[in-house]
Amino acid sequence: MIVLATAAITAGLVASALGPGLFHDHMLRAGLQDHDAAVLHAEQAFRDASTVSFALALGAAALAAAAVSVVLTRRIGRSLAAVSTAAARVGAGAYESRVPDPGLGAEFDNLARSFNAMADRLHEADRLRARLLADVAHEVRTPVATIAGYLEAVEDGLQPLDATTIAVLREQAARLTRLAQDLSAVTRAEAGDLTLDLEPVPADALLGAVAAAAGERAAAAGVDLELKIADGLRPLVVDRTRIAQVLDNLVANAIRHTGAGGTIVLSADRGPGEQVVLAVADTGEGIASEHLPHIFERFYRADTARDRGRGGSGIGLAISKALTEAHGGTITAASAGPGKGATFTLTLPGA
Repeated sequence: MIVLATAAITAGLVASALGPGLFHDHMLRAGLQDHDAAVLHAEQAFRDASTVSFALALGAAALAAAAVSVVLTRRIGRSLAAVSTAAARVGAGAYESRVPDPGLGAEFDNLARSFNAMADRLHEADRLRARLLADVAHEVRTPVATIAGYLEAVEDGLQPLDATTIAVLREQAARLTRLAQDLSAVTRAEAGDLTLDLEPVPADALLGAVAAAAGERAAAAGVDLELKIADGLRPLVVDRTRIAQVLDNLVANAIRHTGAGGTIVLSADRGPGEQVVLAVADTGEGIASEHLPHIFERFYRADTARDRGRGGSGIGLAISKALTEAHGGTITAASAGPGKGATFTLTLPGA
């Protein structure tokens, strides 16, 4: 109504200012005198006709505008009500709520898609939170039960407090300590609460140190370690200790899942722009395609039957992802399938 009133006032002012003057000029050009009765009568008729026509046109325009406004308002209202209802449901924890495309134009469609994407992320985050709590409880349950069982046996006199018992208790306590440290590390890394000592580091020196550190473990497992460094690479701008931690974890996982006679290749090559690409590729067990999107999640194991001793805590790759992203880089996993090996690729900023 404000728009319509503004348009009516503007049109009336313009018409009243220009219309009579233009009509009077045309009458004079027709050869009539300025004060002829015919001229005065025609001008009065023009003003009356213009007023009536303008009033009728304004009324018709008001009715048409009102009808269109009602239709659009109801459609927009229904769409906003759907968003409001879905937002309230999501706020109450019903993360599966979604908003259909309203079909009111790009802006409303983008709003609906953005809301649905947000709900998807919240749903996924809630799923991961629930699984995280379950996994933490599972990881803690075994060492706590072992410690409690041994202490109860010692109290009842069924188990002597000898060196063997103390070693078991110390091992389980160390397991809990490692779990707490891993959780603290990945939480700090994901929150960006890390101080990185960035410096130029040659890729060949970094990979050479990682290969040297893992050489004994690889030899014991019967796995060959190879280095492939492209010529003329620019240095990496990284925290050497943190990135070495990421690479050590990837190589340890590769050794764990590559059988005797297999090969692990550490490579460095040019990336897009000023980036450098590091890769750890093995010829081991490989990863099924359905596990690849989740491989960097906390406590995720591609094989749920693996115990902690063989499969690790399930936090190492989450820490690797968080540390890599803290450097402004990315880490990805690829595999052609079970039995066909896996490749983990880091893309990091170069000097």
